[in-house]
Amino acid sequence: MTDISKPINLWEYEKLAKQHLSQMAFDYYSSGAWDEITLRDNREAFDRIKLRPRMLVDVSDRNLTTSILGQPLQLPLLIAPMAFQCLAHPEGELATALAAATAGVGMVLSTMATKSLEEVAAVGDKHNACQWFQLYIHKDPGLTQNLVERAYAAGYQALCLTVDAPILGRRERDVRNTFSLPAGLQLANITNVSGLNIPQASKESGLFTYFSQQLSPAVTWRDLEWLQSLSPLPLVIKGILRADDAVRAVEYGAKAIVVSNHGGRQLDGAIASLDALAEIVAALNGQAEVLVDGGIRRGTDILKALALGAKAVLIGRPILWGLAVVGQVGVSHIISLLKDELSVAMALSGCASIQDIDSSLLTGNRIISE
Repeated sequence: MTDISKPINLWEYEKLAKQHLSQMAFDYYSSGAWDEITLRDNREAFDRIKLRPRMLVDVSDRNLTTSILGQPLQLPLLIAPMAFQCLAHPEGELATALAAATAGVGMVLSTMATKSLEEVAAVGDKHNACQWFQLYIHKDPGLTQNLVERAYAAGYQALCLTVDAPILGRRERDVRNTFSLPAGLQLANITNVSGLNIPQASKESGLFTYFSQQLSPAVTWRDLEWLQSLSPLPLVIKGILRADDAVRAVEYGAKAIVVSNHGGRQLDGAIASLDALAEIVAALNGQAEVLVDGGIRRGTDILKALALGAKAVLIGRPILWGLAVVGQVGVSHIISLLKDELSVAMALSGCASIQDIDSSLLTGNRIISE
């Protein structure tokens, strides 16, 4: 594609991306678990909530800036941790990191990245970027410790532990495609240490096989204490859908919570992330910052999430669509589209700054009171 202005929203990017990706790669990125009920519900949750805009407010200047864990952001957005980005574009996570850094948004790098955490950190360092490292706890504690120590040494500002994947959800499109990494791609953060990689699979997906062989399903709350002993990085817990789990995470030292169902890729039938958000925000009562992901495709979706109490949102698949279509330029355009849409949504809702967004803007099946 030569004319970057052709796609005017995230949905159009998804259609274009399908033309640039193999069937296996597109299915891996886009699929959910089992019947994909939660995948669909993540999107539909935003449609169920309606806006009640304020009128006659001076919105001639809008301020979209915020901060997460003390780190400034030009808008309340981070790029979610997503594996295997070189499936979409040869520059993979490096292109994504450059787009995020130049736009002033955060990036969470996946353990399962196809570019090393040191390479990605170097991109962020040039722009003083907000970068976190996402962690899966492996059965080998030495491997997990090595990853944490490397992330700290490389300058990542937080450790984001994914807790909703003690085993991998069954994604039937991956099973049908017997998903594995193509020749030439590898787990850049893992092979440096152990020689591990996603195996070729004959019956299941290679990713399913890797999870069952290498990742620990025995992780409990007590492991958070050990994890925090490995570095001074603040701990973010990703994959929480219950208020009591959120409270417990904070009791065990978490500084931020990501309300998430893993993009509908783990437990099918789980509650939509947005539907879990307000209860968790209320239960934490300011003890930790709360973020949310899953189903965000418009600036109005970001506005609704912030009105429900999120400090920021994470966005996943659309970043991959931009990356697949035209690399770093596509990712930058995705971020720009969301920024412009959020600015317009704020103006039309009577909000001149992020701090003006509150629950009085929302109605759905019930009025959400302040």
